[in-house]
Amino acid sequence: MRQFFLNSSEKIPSAALFLSGSGTNAEKLLLDADSPDSPWRPAVLVTDRPETSEARKLAARFRLPLIEHDISAFCRKHGRSRVSLATEEDLRVREKWTAELREKLQAFPVDFGILAGFMTLCNITNDLFCLNVHPGDLTVQENGKRIFAGLHRGPTERAILRGDSAIRSSVILAGPVGMKGSGMDEGPVLGISDPMPLDLRGMTVSFLKETAARRAGKAPGEYAQDALAQLAIHNVERLKEAGDWIVFPRVVRDFASGLFSMEDGILYYRDQPVSSVLYPKDGAPQPLPLT
Repeated sequence: MRQFFLNSSEKIPSAALFLSGSGTNAEKLLLDADSPDSPWRPAVLVTDRPETSEARKLAARFRLPLIEHDISAFCRKHGRSRVSLATEEDLRVREKWTAELREKLQAFPVDFGILAGFMTLCNITNDLFCLNVHPGDLTVQENGKRIFAGLHRGPTERAILRGDSAIRSSVILAGPVGMKGSGMDEGPVLGISDPMPLDLRGMTVSFLKETAARRAGKAPGEYAQDALAQLAIHNVERLKEAGDWIVFPRVVRDFASGLFSMEDGILYYRDQPVSSVLYPKDGAPQPLPLT
């Protein structure tokens, strides 16, 4: 039987928006939700980094309630020196943090979630359908695996080292994390953006491969400033404007309008089986056929 993620009805669904940093994606979504024809409404903002994110400013600007649930302070309170998922105890603390977040959200009428630059991986995705924007084309696979899955600048570094000429943003239904089973980047890919040409800033792929090779044996923090890392960050920032800000609001609109569904593991868009939907900068959404 077909499962509609959100059924279109007279009731306008409400969303919780989760953010950790600058909130640029959240801002674009909130501006779109302010349109008279918006098929969804924001119910509450949530941040895991209340002292450093822009959540307070956005909540004041858009007159929205704000949940501040500090992940660093929570981990310290529970005897963890850093925010991590490396050990069973880290996972236990993360699930406890998620349980408290779940309780805080119960005060608000939330039908789905939007992860708009939310850095803390958590299994609130078991409670709500949560849409997430990702800096990589998650429709690309090798040996049955999505080669651009992963966090932060990782997918962009991978595309650069492969010699790819462009990258895209993807919007997915985020899966559970830190436990056995599917990962956050393994859910249905609802939409992808137009390709954005990579800017290598005059560097060659061979030089960047040599840079990557010099990372052997080093901790991630030791090469966070190398040429490859900085180039990837530069392109991830460019992709926000060329990809995220175009595809994310449009997918959220279609999702809230009940245009997406699943049956037997197959994604449907407007009752048509698809592998995903391309949301070009100009023009209507283009359903992509199953492969």
